[in-house]
Amino acid sequence: MANIPIKSVLGAAAVIAAAQSCGKMPEKPNVIVILADDLGYGDLSCYGAERVSTPNVDALASAGIRFTNAHCCSSTSTPSRYALLTGSYPFRRTGTDIAAGNAGMIIRPEQYTLADVFHDAGYATGAFGKWHLGLGSETAMQDWNGELDMTPKDLGFDYHYIMAATADRVPCVFIENGKVDNWDPDAPIEVRYDKPFEGEPLASTNPELLTKLVHSHGHDMTVVNGIGRIGYMKGGGKALWKDENIADSITVHAVDFIKSHKGSPFFMYICTNDIHVPRYPHDRFRGKSPMGLRGEAVLQFDWTVGQVMAALREQGLDKNTIVILTSDNGPVLDDGYQDKAMELCGDHRPGGPFRGGKYSAFEAGNTVPFIVYLPEGMKHKSTSNALVSQIDFVASMAALTGVEVPDGMASDSRDSHLTWLGKNETDRDFVVSMALNRSLEIRDAEWKYIEPSKGTKFFRLTSIESGYSLDPQLYHLTEDSGEQGNVAAEYPEKVEEMKNRLEEVRIANF
Repeated sequence: MANIPIKSVLGAAAVIAAAQSCGKMPEKPNVIVILADDLGYGDLSCYGAERVSTPNVDALASAGIRFTNAHCCSSTSTPSRYALLTGSYPFRRTGTDIAAGNAGMIIRPEQYTLADVFHDAGYATGAFGKWHLGLGSETAMQDWNGELDMTPKDLGFDYHYIMAATADRVPCVFIENGKVDNWDPDAPIEVRYDKPFEGEPLASTNPELLTKLVHSHGHDMTVVNGIGRIGYMKGGGKALWKDENIADSITVHAVDFIKSHKGSPFFMYICTNDIHVPRYPHDRFRGKSPMGLRGEAVLQFDWTVGQVMAALREQGLDKNTIVILTSDNGPVLDDGYQDKAMELCGDHRPGGPFRGGKYSAFEAGNTVPFIVYLPEGMKHKSTSNALVSQIDFVASMAALTGVEVPDGMASDSRDSHLTWLGKNETDRDFVVSMALNRSLEIRDAEWKYIEPSKGTKFFRLTSIESGYSLDPQLYHLTEDSGEQGNVAAEYPEKVEEMKNRLEEVRIANF
């Protein structure tokens, strides 16, 4: 069953036998999670996009299962990633909002993570790309010129090559195994978010330094690589990244990890930055999309997927690897830079048929692409309408590998691996997601309830509907998938039922 608690999962032999009864299942398959950033449900051609083509992602979908009703746990990055890696909803902890670049590590070593699952199963584990979950034991106390005292290694990852936060936040350097990659002793790094460094130019005061992108709102602090950022930074020198090379840096290190671990099982958590601002893809993608920089960023993301899959094929691992591709939250067009994403979008709908977007309580904020590529020979359906959630990564992968999650850990996560592998189409009982203002929404296969909350109707700077209202909202999704008609007044009993269900989740004492 798809929704039983993790502590009741079958042992490894029984799980593998169940999978093999429906097709060939490698005894210990490699697992790769590719997590896109701000990639919308409608941004891929296999999900209906016509103004952009994503052949590598489409090939992944054609060889696996494309889910049409998959959800992340928050419409913003940090809390969404927190939930995916821990199996615990982000509203249960303070400090899980969008993290600054000098935030202390938000997931603590005592928590059990997705990486711990694979580590306990005997896999080599690696994290690549955007992290955005904090580093170091304390906020603003990191030693960027030495070794960080708390890193993904403390969360079950044997190796990491990561960005501390996102490309629009300092520090603008990669971290490899706890140290700044290519650290420059002649340019020691200082980072802070409370006040600028005296004498250092800023995007707000020195616009002539903005040689690559100009900000539309925010992003007017330290300038790195001709682009303004959030936060203040000194130094870096040769360690500073160039935005046009970020995707290449992440991909090269991920491919190297595949090659160096081809003889034993491995788990990879690959987080791209492409569609997140600032969008500044490599020259080879420039001019290749009618949607400008954002369209080119989608093409660059698709290229990364192609490189990972090519590496698997070259190493003979494509028949022994499960690849899960998804996104951390819904899309946004203008998110702080003058990249003409809104002007050039045309009739492209990055959120697909859904209402809202990144930050929002509406469906486009948390309905995300979700594709599971399966080893050759495994029987499966090409499309699934089953209701699934990223909160189930920990429990599902534990069931797949035969690992038992410690009591009290990943308590919101449920075993959905048979649904993910196409063995059934069992809906999750419900999914819960959190909007930017930490308000919650809950939905099942038919109904969605958004709890009352204060806030603006539109996020003014992004032109996205927030979904905030002082009144309860109820949508009958089987008849109104676009959330155009609030039927709370017509179905007061259903409102009460969904409200009570959400409250039960909120107060659950694990």
